Amino acid sequence: MDIAVLIIGMLLAYLLGSISSAIVVSRLLGLPDPRATGSGNPGATNVLRAGSKTGAALTLAGDAAKGWLPVFIALQSVHFPAWMVGLIALAAFLGHLYPVFFGFRGGKGVATALGVILAIHPLTGLLVLATWLLVAVIVRYSSLAALVAALAAPIYLALWHPEPWLIAAVGVMVLFLYLRHSTNIQRLLQGTEPRIGEKKPAANRGD
Repeated sequence: MDIAVLIIGMLLAYLLGSISSAIVVSRLLGLPDPRATGSGNPGATNVLRAGSKTGAALTLAGDAAKGWLPVFIALQSVHFPAWMVGLIALAAFLGHLYPVFFGFRGGKGVATALGVILAIHPLTGLLVLATWLLVAVIVRYSSLAALVAALAAPIYLALWHPEPWLIAAVGVMVLFLYLRHSTNIQRLLQGTEPRIGEKKPAANRGD
């Protein structure tokens, strides 16, 4: 019974994660399709490059919410021990990365991972967000801020909420985040990564 509930929970989490906030928000606000402009990445940073701070904020909130909601619900249920909650968290996260509704071409997962962490332990989530903001303000590279905050996330969680299964789930998300940011890492090393607010030529895809 518990396995059946887990499978249903993971499926629903994946389907929720597959809803692309960037694409939905861009359509509602009449913005360019984020997959066809800037970096080609359906995420808040690319919506911001399209010139809409409101659209970027809505995208960020939507992506975080779809990570937060299924994990929060699972945590409230007696049917889901920590290892199941971790799997549901990963299902929502992977839905964002590989959305079934959009040809399995999704975003980088930063905001969705943040939503997951906020659901697991709000203080840890706020610390991760504060780390992102601090690094972003100092260096003005969204990708570098995301990479630093992601690396800090399982460390913060281990200090403030030492649940091994959930730390492991967040650790797996961090690995995916670094893989999805591989081109950003290359550009950071080459000094060609655009700063926050800068437009990126369509030929320079990957953020």
